[in-house]
Amino acid sequence: MKLAQKVALITGAGSGIGRETAVLFAREGASVVVADTNQSTGEEVVKQISEEGGQAIFSQVDTSDQASVRQMVRHAVSYFGSIDILINNAGITQDAMLGKLTAEMWRQVIDVNLSGVFYCTQEVVPYMIGAGKGKIINTSSIVGVFGNIGQTNYAASKAGVIGMTKTWAKELGRKGINVNAVAPGFILTSMVEKMPEKIISQMVERVPLKRMGKPIDVAKTYLFLASDDADYINGTVIHVDGGLVI
Repeated sequence: MKLAQKVALITGAGSGIGRETAVLFAREGASVVVADTNQSTGEEVVKQISEEGGQAIFSQVDTSDQASVRQMVRHAVSYFGSIDILINNAGITQDAMLGKLTAEMWRQVIDVNLSGVFYCTQEVVPYMIGAGKGKIINTSSIVGVFGNIGQTNYAASKAGVIGMTKTWAKELGRKGINVNAVAPGFILTSMVEKMPEKIISQMVERVPLKRMGKPIDVAKTYLFLASDDADYINGTVIHVDGGLVI
């Protein structure tokens, strides 16, 4: 097991990529903190992990609220004793062309996707420094690398995540903490599945591998970066996009 005796805190773990990651990490031996705004879906993930013989707890959190994040981290540490791995996976979209993008839409996406990553990392890092080790993996996006029409706020937030990742890798590497980011491409989540078939076909056509990614494709990349196999990888951004960005 790649994550035996490790404690992993995963935000946005109630669905999609986060859920796949939580279940995979538990199967690889980690004790998992399933953090999400949705209590119902989060507890479903905990139940699945428990039924498979793993160990997990649910922690309800609003990552855009620093007090909520602090409470989540304290809950995790009081229950498991430490946090070895942080997966900053939670994220939202509020898409609109620049002229129709409201200040509220901008704020909501920045608060969750950018400030939320900052809050979670800032609260977890002292425990990792105390342990002299840790793995932090941030979720960016190919949109944060080359932009996308109608996603000013999302692209800005995901580009910001890359900037924070590289900065923290320099600051925290000397403390034994690895900080990396993953930039998913077109991933077939429940949200994408609801899109018109024509749009999905157009997306697939742009990918050299000619298929959408699956949540497990991203989860396995998180697993690699969280494991001892990635001990000398720091400050990098791994694209999980089927070759879309080359």
